[in-house]
Amino acid sequence: MSEELEMIELDVEERMSKSVDSLSKNLGTISTGRANPSMLDRVMVEYFGAPTPLNQLAGVSVPSSSQLQIDAYDKSCLNDIEKALILADLGMTPNNDGSVIRLNIPTLTEERRKDLLKQVKALGEDGKVAVRNVRRDGVDKVKKLEKSSSISEDQSKDGQNAIQSLTDKFVKVIEEVVAKKEKDVTTV
Repeated sequence: MSEELEMIELDVEERMSKSVDSLSKNLGTISTGRANPSMLDRVMVEYFGAPTPLNQLAGVSVPSSSQLQIDAYDKSCLNDIEKALILADLGMTPNNDGSVIRLNIPTLTEERRKDLLKQVKALGEDGKVAVRNVRRDGVDKVKKLEKSSSISEDQSKDGQNAIQSLTDKFVKVIEEVVAKKEKDVTTV
């Protein structure tokens, strides 16, 4: 197998792996009815005109299984954090007492669980689309190598088959990750 083909396969595998990691991180931000600081990872706060991740502006702790406590490093930005939490549409109302913000995690209703399941499935589909886009890019690169006569037709077919098997492997991983999250969301 040519060295160029090997490099393409390694690149494809690395990019697919990053897609799965990104999906796992995004799924971690979906509430399952239990308090988890990673639920706030996607919250961006407008701080001095620049969107800043919440975890860079405040410490997030879990005082109880149904509550998150946000302790801002700079108390003057508590109102900005509260505004960002409301805009993030987390399904929770922040309680600002002037020194910390508390978020009470509501128990999940059947309707809310269905909405979360839809979100989980949509994120899973986005992950699969990302993996398929990586596959398409990899196959295009292999075909270009074949056109430029750097590799033979057989090597090209082998490379494309290897990329397809990587795609199948990572799509299966995505399906497992999504199924696990769906089980978490539906468990009462």
